[in-house]
Amino acid sequence: MTRAGADVRVGTASWTEKTLLESGAFYPTTARTPEARLRFYAERFGVVEVDATYYALPSARNAVAWAERTPADFRFGVKAFAAMTGHPVEPRRLDRDLAATLPQALRTARSIDAELLPPEVTDEIWRRFRANLEPLVAARKLAYVLLQMPPWFRPSDEALATLADAAARLPGVTCAVEFREAGWLAPARADATLDWLRRHGLVYVCVDEPQGTRASVPPIAEATSDELAVVRFHGRRVETWTRPGVPTTERFRWHYTRDELAEWVPRIEALAGRTKRVLGLMNNCYRDHAVRNANDLASLLATTA
Repeated sequence: MTRAGADVRVGTASWTEKTLLESGAFYPTTARTPEARLRFYAERFGVVEVDATYYALPSARNAVAWAERTPADFRFGVKAFAAMTGHPVEPRRLDRDLAATLPQALRTARSIDAELLPPEVTDEIWRRFRANLEPLVAARKLAYVLLQMPPWFRPSDEALATLADAAARLPGVTCAVEFREAGWLAPARADATLDWLRRHGLVYVCVDEPQGTRASVPPIAEATSDELAVVRFHGRRVETWTRPGVPTTERFRWHYTRDELAEWVPRIEALAGRTKRVLGLMNNCYRDHAVRNANDLASLLATTA
């Protein structure tokens, strides 16, 4: 849909989430293959975020398939691989040849800190990630790469240098940055953070997430790019937001009411007045919550157009 001259789209942060498939509430029984599911999804939404690339590097083969199975104007957001944003990495999920180069102690570990990876492995991870997304870039379907920074990524000159380096490692790609540490958007620092992102060509990811915890980032709607704004909806389940060991499906198990989503209609309209495209991604991926809420938000936006 078009709002204030901008292309506004709503979708979900996954189209293959396990509980969604198990629910039987979205895909018809005829959509039994990955190809059929993506085609069905793309008939109903204009954007999707790929979550699987956080856990394992994307393959060029998959990128080709994603491009071929979606309409010409469909768009993808792709989440950066865990090591690229300083998150722990499971060695078994690395490409086999990369895992084989690790020291024995790291190769057999269940999980390792990203900074323990040999520099040459880290460099190759970045190279492969960018190279394997080229089919989406060439098809003009890659809207952004999501750099979701961890809660321990705190404001500092070193942290800013890390973000600048990340953007440099992904040439020709729009990078969208999501903070999970509240200090970046604290009242005394928010303007400086947003201005820095703006100067470096990085997209600020606006968030709707549980408030009232030490890690809660406020729901600030700001555009740091003339081309793109991204809003991610994580639900408002405060009790699981920062609790260690909570499964992903439990952390994001929230179904928004229409009144809760309506709070974002004027914010999205404001973003649409500042950039060419606004993408809203529902990350409350539990059963059919995300697809239902994506439809709810799209309906609210259409009603007030």
